[in-house]
Amino acid sequence: MKRKTLFPLVLAVLLTLSACSSANTAQTEGSSSQTVQTGTEESVSSVNPSDMFTDNDLEIEYDEEASAKITLSGDSASSDSDAVQISDSTVTITDEGTYILSGTLHNGMIVVNAEDTDKVRLVLNGADITNSTSAAIYILEADKVFITTASGTENTLGNGGEYVAIDDNNIDAVVFSKSDLTLNGAGTLAINASAGHGVVSKDDLVLTSGTYDITAANHGLSGKDSVRIASGTYTITSGKDGIHAENADDTSMGFLYIAGGTFTIMADGDGISSSAYLQIEDGSFTITTGEGSASAVMTTDAVDFGQRGGLQNQTTDTSTEDDSISQKGVKATGAITIAGGTFVTDTVDDSLHSNSDILISHGVFELKSGDDTIHADATVHLQNGDFTVAYCYEGIEGLSVTIDDGTFDITSVDDGINAGGGIDSSGFGGGRPHHETFSASSDNFITINGGNLVIVSTGDCIDSNGALTVNSGTLNLTCNGSGNTALDCDGNYANNGGDITTNDGSENNPGQMGGSRGGPNGKRNTGNMDEQNQIDRMLLDYIDENRDQLVEHVRQMVRIDSVEREARDGAPFGPGVKKALDLALSISRDMVFETVDLDGYIGYAFYGRGEDYVCAMG
Repeated sequence: MKRKTLFPLVLAVLLTLSACSSANTAQTEGSSSQTVQTGTEESVSSVNPSDMFTDNDLEIEYDEEASAKITLSGDSASSDSDAVQISDSTVTITDEGTYILSGTLHNGMIVVNAEDTDKVRLVLNGADITNSTSAAIYILEADKVFITTASGTENTLGNGGEYVAIDDNNIDAVVFSKSDLTLNGAGTLAINASAGHGVVSKDDLVLTSGTYDITAANHGLSGKDSVRIASGTYTITSGKDGIHAENADDTSMGFLYIAGGTFTIMADGDGISSSAYLQIEDGSFTITTGEGSASAVMTTDAVDFGQRGGLQNQTTDTSTEDDSISQKGVKATGAITIAGGTFVTDTVDDSLHSNSDILISHGVFELKSGDDTIHADATVHLQNGDFTVAYCYEGIEGLSVTIDDGTFDITSVDDGINAGGGIDSSGFGGGRPHHETFSASSDNFITINGGNLVIVSTGDCIDSNGALTVNSGTLNLTCNGSGNTALDCDGNYANNGGDITTNDGSENNPGQMGGSRGGPNGKRNTGNMDEQNQIDRMLLDYIDENRDQLVEHVRQMVRIDSVEREARDGAPFGPGVKKALDLALSISRDMVFETVDLDGYIGYAFYGRGEDYVCAMG
């Protein structure tokens, strides 16, 4: 959907008292001489699975006879190994080897403090360890530590709700490791973090097998250099991210790799998050963030043309996007590569989000989002897959979008597929009042090489700020929004063999049914009207279509005795003028503008970001 200067013009007509609006004019038009794009330059790198896991990571067998035994007994413990030091309820392991832990330890800690060349395996064999003021397991020094759940056993690790410093390290997890850490096994492990995180590794965090039930106040699983998961079953409830990989010191690290597994994640932050690249080979993922997509209520009935939607009853927002909480399903700063798996999401924010590229080759996706279901700041390349989008603001969005094959059933509040729609760093709240637009360029294009697409939208079904090329495939498009079209593009349009059906005839003339700038082969088809005349015509059409509502707004305004009188708190020109200002700003918010009240002296409403403002003052 295009952002037109018609917005502030409508506001100026309506709000003849004390409101002004800004228009984002950074968007440039596509060139009519643009070359048709037929594909994307592949920039997504792939990771070799064999490089992710060692034999020891995958090994869950151990020699029980050769292993040291540690018996936990309430507030004390005992062991048959000289490498185990016990002081009250603190058990310290100082040497390489395998240690089998069983029993219950109250308000205690297992510490691994060995040589930096030592590999240590902790076998949890019906172990229940809690610490009211710190970690249950603290890995201070070792080359690598393996925590293995014994077959058929149930094990529990917990924290009591706070972390009191015991050394210079910032211990903030039930399992806290300064070294590489691997979790595996054939048993179950419950982790309860009343404060802090579930599991933290300050190096690599690897999980290859086992069943895990993690409840954490902050992140469920967190690795600094990487998080790598081969298999296993994971139920994670977290106050922040479910699975989190981040390295603020080295941007090449902090990646996340998943070969398989079953994941049920309920996160108040992101479901799965990586500060570098994120690659998923397979797995079953059920991800809910926040209160789900339905909590991001989107409006479409205020200004049917050109609006970006927004939260109902939205109030003045003077914060920046950086202040917003990210509640995406799968998120990466780098590229996202998905080779397969099943994904069921219900997210406040984007379901799949990359600040770089997204490449999907296979998979089954059932997505609901309060924002975009698939968003990349650069390229989106969908080679195949089964995509069902029951609810979203926009379905698929990127600088460019290429679809090779697959089935798509998309229902969207705004555009079904959008190229050049916006770079979205947060997207919190569904309607994206701070949404920034891409500039239209040769990098903006949509190419459809095949597939079966059914799209029902209030915005444009398919909207490209550059070229739109359909080489093959079946497209059934229904646009239900006034002023929008099933097909819309700013650059060249070419149908080289696709079977396209629309409810508005725009397959023959993209964008023109709604007065947009697109057209076959990039021609504007403006007739005898220049662009300003088109905008004027759209404004007059809008006024005709919404005359009753506009007249009622004017009646509400003129009923107010808005003559300047004695100043009061918050009303420097008297209560009447303040009442008129409040009504003007309320009407503006209903039209999905953002509003600012400058202490009752003046108010203004704005949409988008830019340097040019159109104001109506009185």
